[in-house]
Amino acid sequence: MKLITAIIRPDRLSAVKEALIAADVRGITINRVSGHGGQAGITEQYRGSQFLVEFFDKIELKIAVSEGFVQPTIDAIVRAARTGNIGDGKIFVQPLERVVRIRTGEEDSEALTPVAV
Repeated sequence: MKLITAIIRPDRLSAVKEALIAADVRGITINRVSGHGGQAGITEQYRGSQFLVEFFDKIELKIAVSEGFVQPTIDAIVRAARTGNIGDGKIFVQPLERVVRIRTGEEDSEALTPVAV
């Protein structure tokens, strides 16, 4: 099991969500975050004054998946989030030691499978 964390542009969220659903990936947590990568800051002008923009608005996705869904999840995010410009984001993959579905008590891979309601 892996925890996939992706940092993407806010305007790419809808496309990424659709790509994940098409890849049968469910269970997404979304946070609004700010930060910067290689582009440490840019100078912009607003109402005649210059100011330094050091942090950029981003969306953080957290997705817990079983081993078989790791690459399809990464592929879906990259395909939908890539613009080819600086600031497209990053994907981090970390091992998950244990997962428990609170409602049923199911654990690990069984807790990660889609639930039919």
